[in-house]
Amino acid sequence: MQSVGIYEAKSRFSALIELVEQGEEVRITRHGKEVVRMLPVRRRPVISDEQIARELGQMDALHASIQPAGSSTVDCLRRTGRSNA
Repeated sequence: MQSVGIYEAKSRFSALIELVEQGEEVRITRHGKEVVRMLPVRRRPVISDEQIARELGQMDALHASIQPAGSSTVDCLRRTGRSNA
C-alpha cells in the first residue's frame, strides 16, 4: 500500500495508476487524512460457479422442506390466538 498527498498524486497520477494496475493499493491524503483509496479492479468473479450451484441447491432444499400453510392451519391459528386473548 502506498500513501501520497494530493499534490504528489496530481503530478504522479499516471505512475500511481500503473501501480494500481499491478495490484497495489494507493491512498491519497489531504492534510494527512485519507480522502481517496484506489484499488485494482477484480478480474475474477467474487463467487465461483460451483459456489453458486451449491447455494442454489441449498435454496431448493429449503424450499422443498417448507410446507405451504393451508387455510385450515390459518383458521386454527386464528382461533388459538383469539381464545388466548
